[in-house]
Amino acid sequence: MYEDKKIILFDGTSLDGWAKRDGTPADWILEDGIMTVSHGDIVSKVTYGDALLHVEFREPDMPDEKGQGKGNSGVYVHGCYEIQVLDSYGVAKPTDGDCSAIYNMYAPLTNACKPAMEWQTYDILIRAPRFGLLGKVKENGIISVFQNGLPVHNNAILPRATPGGVTDKPVAEGPLMLQDHGNPVSFRNIWVLKLD
Repeated sequence: MYEDKKIILFDGTSLDGWAKRDGTPADWILEDGIMTVSHGDIVSKVTYGDALLHVEFREPDMPDEKGQGKGNSGVYVHGCYEIQVLDSYGVAKPTDGDCSAIYNMYAPLTNACKPAMEWQTYDILIRAPRFGLLGKVKENGIISVFQNGLPVHNNAILPRATPGGVTDKPVAEGPLMLQDHGNPVSFRNIWVLKLD
């Protein structure tokens, strides 16, 4: 029913739908239908407000690393709310810095991670913040996140932006940003369904 309304952000054929923060063309590594982090953060040219997002990612195998040095990246909804990407497989009690956390704000409800080198999914439902006539937030954004089909955030309220995005304030509409944190995290099959 919704197939004809999905906007494909990355289908494995090109990076034409993405740019660096400064607007220059994205130049991540593109091989075999997969893009892998390199040369800075990238931002989708498509923006959205209320939406359902789908992102598939794969952690590199980095057995000698730990914590924030192990497969670190981020999926920034609206360019300002980071869903952490990290190899947190086996972490007994994930924190607000582990995989699928809303970074520095909410820990995931459960650890839904797969081992490194296995493909994982985020399905993200975002209700954008509502703004009053003077531009002030009158209703905070709300987000629900499923990792590998399991709920990790259920209608979490977003009172502020998280660090490191393209803006430090909540917005009514924004892009998807994928973070370069120096680790070779890979992505494929990224789409958005606008619900405005």
